[in-house]
This record gives sequence, structure tokens and C-alpha cells, in this order.
Amino acid sequence: MGRVKQLLLLARKPVIRHCLDALLDSGIRDILVVIGPQHEEIVKRLQGLPVRIAVNETPNSEMADSLRIGLRALGLAQTGVLVCLSDHPLVSAMTIRALADAYRDSPDRIIIPVYGGRRGHPALFPIAMISDIFSGMTLRDIVQNNSRSVLTINVDDEGVLLDLDTEEDYRTMQNKVMPHVS
Repeated sequence: MGRVKQLLLLARKPVIRHCLDALLDSGIRDILVVIGPQHEEIVKRLQGLPVRIAVNETPNSEMADSLRIGLRALGLAQTGVLVCLSDHPLVSAMTIRALADAYRDSPDRIIIPVYGGRRGHPALFPIAMISDIFSGMTLRDIVQNNSRSVLTINVDDEGVLLDLDTEEDYRTMQNKVMPHVS
């Protein structure tokens, strides 16, 4: 997009705050934010929030690289890892709670939300499976290699599909959080 997506405003709040507020509202308490090399302004927007921060210093790196940095910072004491993407800022706290509830019932499964028949984000992974990221795999590879362990849950949350990649996506999201009044 040519801009730092995490700082784009939706309803007068940075995109990253929408993501973090949903996590916090869902009851998630151990939150690690992985940010890129131009992170100073993002860090300012996170002040006062109960989150830890890790920095991926490599410009234009892959998501898997940031995930590896995040997993190293978390340590392997976790049982599961919910991978949330800041370019999916409209995921609701209710959806995150549903993923966590499903994981509590099935801790050996990859939990993926589905809306309108399509898989979305975030996804919750058992630590044993997501650790395969260190062997050079991507999340897509991990899901494919563990397809029998995938549990999809239907959610009433279009936010799991809405991805912030283009200016048009941004306008669509702005209209969803603050629809124009005619």
C-alpha cells in the first residue's frame, strides 16, 4: 500500500489497536506483537497496553520470518499460538473467544474460522505443529501437512475474510466501521 498499514485509521483508531482491542476484549492476556523495522510510531501507539513487543529488523521479509521471531520471543512453554494478522483488523472478540473455546476442547487441532464457506484468519495452532515453521515451512505448508488435524469453526464474522492489502480494501473497511449516512 505504500503506507504503514498498522497505523491507518479506522473509526479514528489505528488498525493495530482494533486488532489488539479484540484480543484483549476476548480475554487473551499473553500478547506478543511482532513489528517491522520502522516500528517507532507503532510502539508509541502501543504504549500503556499489556503487550510485549518483538522487532523483525528485516525489511520486506515474509510473514513466516516474523512468526519465527515471535515464537522465539514467546518461548515454547505455550501450548498453543493464535496467529493474528494486523491486516485483518475487523475480527471480533467473539470470534477470538470461539477459537480459544474450540482449542480448549481440541488442543491437538489447528483451529481455523470459516465465514460464508471460506476459511479466514486468525488461526490457532498447537505449539508442536507451529514449531515446524523453524524448518522453513510457511503457515500454509503447516496447515496442508496437518490437514487431518484442522478443525474449522463457522463464525458470523466477515472480519475473518477482510484483508487490508489495497486502498480499495481500506475504503471498504472504513465503510464497514463508519458507514456513510445518506
